[in-house]
Amino acid sequence: MLLSYDECLKKYGTDYRIKKNVREGRLYVKEKGLYSDKRYVPELEVISKKYPKGIITLNSAFFYYGLTDTIPDFYYIATPKSTRKISDTRVKQIYENSEAFDLGKTSMEYDGVDIIIYDKERLLVELIRNKRRMSFDLYKEIILNYRKKLNELDVARIAEYAYELPKTNMVMQTLRLEVL
Repeated sequence: MLLSYDECLKKYGTDYRIKKNVREGRLYVKEKGLYSDKRYVPELEVISKKYPKGIITLNSAFFYYGLTDTIPDFYYIATPKSTRKISDTRVKQIYENSEAFDLGKTSMEYDGVDIIIYDKERLLVELIRNKRRMSFDLYKEIILNYRKKLNELDVARIAEYAYELPKTNMVMQTLRLEVL
């Protein structure tokens, strides 16, 4: 189990006891302020624990949903615009409009790790909104996989997200031409 420093203080009582458990091999330091009772912890779990208010989005989310087999170079994490900058080199921070930040937020398990992620419908809208920022090949691969899974998607929810988020007209036109 992954624990923050504050959670370790509650569990072990003092900083001395935390350090003693680390020395004796019952507790492992994963990163500054993060501890685990297991030697190996997946990096995705570390990222999820380190940024609990962030939501996995774009390339990372497409990969976790199986919409692409391209492993992302970064963990793409959406945060509200008011959030301070994440200085972790493993993370690509995407600032999102605060009113629409939680729109489509859900949780899933990926390789035994519980993560907070946008649902497939929100991600389709995000894909179209951000298509100029990604390679043409990746965009086409994901769009083709969305077409294959069209019967699994809630089309009304996609339209709702498109109207709540910026670039509504472009998103709706692209949906009609390329997906539906």
